[in-house]
Amino acid sequence: EVKAHEGAKPAQAVYLKDGKIFSAGFSRMSTRQYALWNENDLSEEMMREEIDQSNGVMFPFYDPDTSMIYLLGRGDSIIRYYEVTDEAPYVHYLSLYQCKDAQRGFGYMPKRGLSVNNCEIARFYKLHNSGLCEVIPMTVPRKSELFQDDLYPDTAGDTPAVTADEWLAGKKSDPILISLKDEFVPTQKEQLKVVRKSNILDKPIHKPTAAATPATQATPARSSVQEVAVPEESGAALPPGFDPQGILEDIRKLKLIVKAHEKRIKTLEEKLAQYEGNSTEEEENGEKC
Repeated sequence: EVKAHEGAKPAQAVYLKDGKIFSAGFSRMSTRQYALWNENDLSEEMMREEIDQSNGVMFPFYDPDTSMIYLLGRGDSIIRYYEVTDEAPYVHYLSLYQCKDAQRGFGYMPKRGLSVNNCEIARFYKLHNSGLCEVIPMTVPRKSELFQDDLYPDTAGDTPAVTADEWLAGKKSDPILISLKDEFVPTQKEQLKVVRKSNILDKPIHKPTAAATPATQATPARSSVQEVAVPEESGAALPPGFDPQGILEDIRKLKLIVKAHEKRIKTLEEKLAQYEGNSTEEEENGEKC
């Protein structure tokens, strides 16, 4: 047993893999700090780093799959995250997430509940002073749509490795690991389908056939190739009373009317040009006088 931090305020600690302990607390001057310890030798810390002068108690959240530690302080609006390695200085600062509103409380989603398809490595539930709960996902941008093995190694499942009696008896066992690859759903690209809409012109117009004459005709020889009946495409039926000959006659009349109007417009333009020419000559004669 050892006093990890000399401050009077509470300190928090979390066990890491490979026999290490990460603690977060306050110094004697009320400076927030964190430290890394070896569980087999607590006489001296492996490293210690000060953060700031804030008075909010910090809570560490550890992800053993990615060896990352997230530090959240009550009353803060910042989430700091670090990576733990076997090389000095052991705890490496990565970056921080900052927002406007302070956090009253927070929760942490286990690895089994994250979105594998979105490359989500952590998810926090931030409780505001107003009672609102905000979801903060931590994602890694990846262009590939395949399962990311480096982000999601085998993680601890919900099946206990030992029973309560075995644990009380002093038995130790590694957690039972599960793969998150079964949670990955590959994205399927939608195939474009071209739908052909029916048109009134698709269906041919059947003209009434003339009555067959009783004259005897020679029966044509049967061809070796049989004709295959092609079903007509489903199209819109012609309206009742539709007369194509009448429409053609109306078009012919409209063409005649347009030609007559063009001839009349040409005559008026010639008269206008002649009138403007006469007016110009009169003005020139008046100026000479």
